[in-house]
Amino acid sequence: QVQLVQSGGGLVQAGGSLRLSCAASGRTASNYGMGWFRQAPGKEREFVTAISWSGRTYYADSVKGRFTISRDNVKNAVSLQMNSLKPEDTAVYYCAAAGGLNSGNYYYTGSYTYWGQGTQVTVSS
Repeated sequence: QVQLVQSGGGLVQAGGSLRLSCAASGRTASNYGMGWFRQAPGKEREFVTAISWSGRTYYADSVKGRFTISRDNVKNAVSLQMNSLKPEDTAVYYCAAAGGLNSGNYYYTGSYTYWGQGTQVTVSS
């Protein structure tokens, strides 16, 4: 069992930056793939970014060049640095983890076993 605890988020003006963090505890997650998803009101949860245990990264087109995912395998933590935020980035952001991911399935919610509690990110125009 892996527990994911998120921190960060909040309210920021368009063009600003925020950083989200996700700490994993319990069964070792250092070899797990980690991802971030988001869900806006009335919309389905969507992929934002992910990182493999070896550091390979994956990004949704909508956030490429603005968001950066990183991980610290010693601390079992993953972070999401969000720059140049836009109002359309407003959503609840979720951290996720799973073992056994391959490059083809990082993008799908169903691929992940463990989820964080969610963190609100609001970008005002």
